[in-house]
Formats: sequence, structure tokens, C-alpha cells
Amino acid sequence: MSKPLIRSISDTARWVAVYRARESERPDAVFRDPFARRLAGERGEQIAASLPFSEENAWSFVARTYAIDRLLLRELGQGIDLVVNLAAGLDARPYRLPLPAMLQWVEVDLPEILDYKEDMLRNEKPVCTLERVRMDLSNVSARRQLFAQLGQRATKALLISEGLLIYLTADQVSSLAHDLAAPASFRRWILDIASPNLLRLLQQRMGFELAQDQSPLKFAPAEGPEFFTPLGWKPVEVHSILKTAARLKCLPFRLRLFAMLPESKGRQGSRPWSGVCLFAKS
Repeated sequence: MSKPLIRSISDTARWVAVYRARESERPDAVFRDPFARRLAGERGEQIAASLPFSEENAWSFVARTYAIDRLLLRELGQGIDLVVNLAAGLDARPYRLPLPAMLQWVEVDLPEILDYKEDMLRNEKPVCTLERVRMDLSNVSARRQLFAQLGQRATKALLISEGLLIYLTADQVSSLAHDLAAPASFRRWILDIASPNLLRLLQQRMGFELAQDQSPLKFAPAEGPEFFTPLGWKPVEVHSILKTAARLKCLPFRLRLFAMLPESKGRQGSRPWSGVCLFAKS
């Protein structure tokens, strides 16, 4: 048997970077990531090509990136002095967005992926103060210590966990949310979630390939964003990825009728749904 393309969880970062690269190369791109092609590499393209379902739904990665960019830039205008990017992967926002020079940006991820990114971007200069922390976030004691240390360095911190939670169990997400609520200065959190119906669809269409790295898709709360309310986080804004893609005019024709359905911001029913959410410490 040939060696699987997705050999570790870090390879999913190469895969997602492909869609940022392709969007950036369009003349009418909704965002520009000039580093994505380099970061994705040949392996990234090979992985993307091996996942027909994700190729058909590349618009969702574009809409997710756009929505998080918009929320992030707006929140920075509200006094954010520290951004903590959990499972940062190959995200290049500290290099490509117009961020304040004095902003502290901390990336947390596994050593393998951060070493790779650091090497690929060694000749590039971030626009803000950038720090990388090599850590397995499943190490509860280590992450609590890190969160406590970072919390003391900020007055108002924003957390980002793009593409992370779906790989965790509900118990793991609850534990992480609880730990993130502990530091007083951790005030905002941007994350993305899916509905149970979408999770089932993804498991059916992509589960085999993603299971090769022993990280199958898991988390999709039926409560929707309200899952986080008992954990210390109140949903402030919820943006449907489908509707965001429709506004950006990157939604395939076959899905445009679904984008006309009423917005879903609370408990998720039977529809396949995903959204980008902004939470505030409750």
C-alpha cells in the first residue's frame, strides 16, 4: 500500500493552505495570503486533490478565512493587545493583515508544524510582535500554565481556534473552554463549529482519509453556539459560512437556494450548518 498523504494532524494545515493560496491567486480574491502557496507546498496540493468532497466545497474554507479576518480586524479596534492563536497551523495572519505593530501575537501548535512554518517564513518579517509556543494542547497542565502566563501579559486578549475544535471530543472542548475562561484578560474568542448533520456528512465523505492520521472529526454540538454558555462564554456574533459565501459570490449554484433559508444561530436541527462565532467572557 502507498504511504497515506495525511500522515499527521499537521498535514491538514497544508491541505487548508491550498484553498487560501487558490483564492489569493484569483483577480477578484476576497483576501490575499501571499505565503499560502509556499506553505502548502506540493504535499498540500496532493492532499487537496485526494479529497474530492473538499475540492467541491473549497468555498467554505474561503468564507471561513474571510469571516475570521473581518472579526479579528474589528475586534483589534476595541482594545485587544494580545492574540493567542491555538493550533495556529500554517496561518499567516501576522504577516499578511494590517495589524498594529505593538500587538502581541502568540501561536501555539505542535513542534513539527511550527518548525516547518518558521523555516518557510524565515526571510519574512511579521507586522506585529510574534511568538511561537511549541505545545501539545492536549497536555492540560502545560496549557493551563501557558494560559496563566499569557493572561498576565495582557489587558484584553483575543483567542482564535480556527479548524481545531472539530477534531476534539465534547469533553475535550469543554475542558479547553473552561481553561480559556480562567485568565481574567482572556475576553474574546473566535471559533468555528459545525452542526451534527454536517459532521455526519463530513464523516461519510471524508472520514476515511482523515482517519488515517487517527484524528477523525468529532465535535459538532446540537446546542450550536449555546454549548459554550455554561462554560463561561457567551455568543456575541454568529456568521453562517454558507451565507458568508453567498455574500462573497463564491457559493456554487447548486447551493444558492439553501443560502436563502433563514439564518440559524442557536440550537442546530437537521440541516448541515457551520458557522464562525465570536464569544465574549460571560
